[in-house]
Amino acid sequence: MKRDFLFSYYRTLRGEVLRRQETDYLQRSITVSCKQTILQIGALGWETELVDCSLYKYYAILDAEGAGAPAAKKIRAEASRLPLQCDSVDMIILPHFLEFDPCRLQTMREVERVLKPEGILVVVNFNPWSLRIRYEYLWERQKHDAWSGHFISRTRVVDWLKLLNFEVILFTEFNAKSVRSTHGKFMENCYSLSASAYAIKAIKRRYNIIPLTPVYQTKPRLVLVNPINSTTRIGS
Repeated sequence: MKRDFLFSYYRTLRGEVLRRQETDYLQRSITVSCKQTILQIGALGWETELVDCSLYKYYAILDAEGAGAPAAKKIRAEASRLPLQCDSVDMIILPHFLEFDPCRLQTMREVERVLKPEGILVVVNFNPWSLRIRYEYLWERQKHDAWSGHFISRTRVVDWLKLLNFEVILFTEFNAKSVRSTHGKFMENCYSLSASAYAIKAIKRRYNIIPLTPVYQTKPRLVLVNPINSTTRIGS
């Protein structure tokens, strides 16, 4: 399984703290109505801690292996080819999925396609500049080479979102002792080396182009010839 590193890290002491922080963050992020459609790409196994699956009837987990909480609805498919209609999902969650997806760019295009205008996207990734995560990564590769992923920086994810007409509204970092969130102009300077993971919350914007009608220059109907001479003659 490509995400073995994720679940093995969650079993460590620091990983357990990170899992609780991410669970609380995702639980607070899901603020849409129970009748709206929420899609989680990549199973975690503890989705019942995020939402009440009996209450959120339109909460579905898309996973290539059909994994996830037993109480949640599941879609067995590839993320790079989502079997969903365009503009049909209100919220999409990507919890540590892009790092293990070889077709991550195509997946982002599919996310943009199926998400409704003004829909919410939440991306959770490991912090590539964290020394602790790098150490766990090297230790995991020494044991059985179960990483099979690729670290993605926050700036790269933001660039992808901008190209797809997403507006980033919130940036969150998960440290061992605290969770820090920033928004607006302060997001550019907020980057910690001690954070184990980060989350980005964005909104899909759709800008409609207003066509401009051509303006034709019309000729005046009345034209005065030599108006100065005409008034002079009339006065004389």
